[in-house]
Parts: sequence; C-alpha cells; structure tokens
Amino acid sequence: MKSILITGCSSGFGLETARYFLERDWKVIATMRTPREDVLPRSDRLRVLALDVTDPESIRRAVEAAGPIDVLVNNAGIGWLNALEGTSMDTARGIFETNTIGTMAMTQAVLPKFRQRKDGVVVNISSSVTLKPLTLLSVYTASKAAVNAFTESLALELQPFNVRVRLVLPGRAPETRFGENARSRMKSGFPEAYAGFAQSILAGWQTETSAVTRSLDVAEAVWRAANDPSCPVRIAAGADAEALAAAG
Repeated sequence: MKSILITGCSSGFGLETARYFLERDWKVIATMRTPREDVLPRSDRLRVLALDVTDPESIRRAVEAAGPIDVLVNNAGIGWLNALEGTSMDTARGIFETNTIGTMAMTQAVLPKFRQRKDGVVVNISSSVTLKPLTLLSVYTASKAAVNAFTESLALELQPFNVRVRLVLPGRAPETRFGENARSRMKSGFPEAYAGFAQSILAGWQTETSAVTRSLDVAEAVWRAANDPSCPVRIAAGADAEALAAAG
C-alpha cells in the first residue's frame, strides 16, 4: 500500500486531495497546524498529524511520526492580497516563510529516505497567478514564483536518484476559504492612495464569470503527478489555469 503525506489538510485543496487518495486505497498522512479528526472520513489508512511548516521541530516530529512515505505534497500556504506599500516586511517574510521556505524545509526533511531508496515523489502546489501578472498580488505571486523555480531546478537535481518532482498550478478557486483567509489578514486594509483603485479591481474580480478551479481538479492533478512518471513537471489544475498555461 502506497502512502502520501499532505500538508495543509484542514480545508480546500489539501483536504480534497487527502479524501481523493483515501478513496483510492492509499495510506494518507494528513497534516494540519491544528489537527481535526472530523474533517475526513474515519479510516485505518488515515493519520492526522500536527504540523507547522515554519517550525523545524514540528517538521521533524511530523516526518518521524509519519514513517515511510512514497509521496510528499507541499500544499500548506497562506494568501495575501494588497499593494506592496500595504504589505509590511514582517508580513512578506511570513508569506515566504510558509509558502516558500516551508516547502523547501518539508522537502529537505523527506529527501534522505527518498534518495537512499531511489524512489519517491514530491508534488509542490503553486498557483496560476505565476502565469500572468495580476494587480495586488505582487508579494504572494513572488512567493509562488520562487516555488516554481525551486521545483524545476530540484527536479533536475534529483533525477539521478529516481526521485520525481512535480508542480501543480491551480487557478482561482472560489469554493475554498483561500480568499477569505487572505482578506482576514488585512487588518489595516489597503493604503489610502490605493483604496479606490483596489476596490475597482476587486469589483471586477467579483463579476467575473470565467472558468474557475475546483478542489477536485487539484486532487486529480496531484494524483497524476504521483502516479504518472511521464507527466510534465508543470501541471495546470482547473479550466482557468489550463487556459492560462495554454496561452503562455
């Protein structure tokens, strides 16, 4: 029985991916900053572990408790929506600490065993915002663009050890709590000089009727990344992400 460790499973993409693999008879280690047993169906193939990807000791404990795994999915991340002038450097560092450094740290923690047995898959969840510049997303996009570059270089680095590294790029997913969580961090709102401009941008997004990404699209992309050695390093997930990738 194959096993997968997924970070950020309390909601959204991580939760759906955990459910998807459970339904297909994998052993699933679902990690969350605050573990909740009630968000996934009970199963003897499921373990829910505490994990904060910004805390080295938390990473060490979780990886040790998980035992041998076949696939690591770096999904844990935080969103941010604001102008650069409305983003403190403490906030920017926090975003990179979770989205970028957290991905690197988790990957580094599992690599020795993957390398030694010459088998394993790392799947990093990025974002389609890296495929097209978008207003008010400069800091968030930068954190995910760094994940893209890291992933593609690491894929080459690990080829000699038969360890695959893949990148899943989801699009806009209104069914998840991602946008809500990003807005909740904006305690002081937009800088005054940007307020009118920002509101017009947000209003435009709210009236968009274009294709979007479902959590299921991401789970299916992760499944492909985990099981198809011939798939490309970059996998767009969701109709909008696929359209952006094709246009690029």
